Amino acid sequence: MANLSEEERIEKIVTGLKNANQPRSEFVHLMDSFNDPYLVLIACILSLRTNDKTTYPATLRMLKLGRTPKDFANCDVKELEKAIYPVGFYANKAKQIVELSKELVEKYNSKVPPSIEEMVKFNGVGRKTANLVMSRGFNLPAICVDVHVHRIFNRLGYVKTKNPEETEFALREKLPEKYWIDINTLLVTHGQNVCKPTKPLCDKCPISEFCKKLI
Repeated sequence: MANLSEEERIEKIVTGLKNANQPRSEFVHLMDSFNDPYLVLIACILSLRTNDKTTYPATLRMLKLGRTPKDFANCDVKELEKAIYPVGFYANKAKQIVELSKELVEKYNSKVPPSIEEMVKFNGVGRKTANLVMSRGFNLPAICVDVHVHRIFNRLGYVKTKNPEETEFALREKLPEKYWIDINTLLVTHGQNVCKPTKPLCDKCPISEFCKKLI
């Protein structure tokens, strides 16, 4: 690794994670299947502070109630609460989704704006969610940094940051844009399977030779 440039190193890291073909959660598969920014947005809202095993069936139940801003703008909040329970803060999230949907219908012609700056104006939508909608919903270069992306890039020694937002801006400066869209799915999957918050399975890691934590 000593002879590799940072550009060569990150290429080998991304290639190694892609070739590892680690099992993805059902929720990650579902998010990857959406081609609709609105569905990515509301599913991401459900996923906040909730594990994928809970979020996946809740998202499927939610989608039985509708798939468009108009559907949820007219949805009964209590009915939506019942559908998404037991995701974390389900009552707040149900109210948030209905209010956000009404705002999209009334102010944005029922379309999610393709802008991080516009999306973060919505109540409860932060940069992580907005970036995921940009990358997965609009297929535009954006870096969604969650706890997995933040943790793993710091363990690798690729960045040295204190929180996910710092990591996002550090990666915007350093990570080649061609990796932006796929990097969240790759690192979330790696973080769920191998590079866990505690007791990471370093002996099973497909990119351990490029990890500064281990050398």
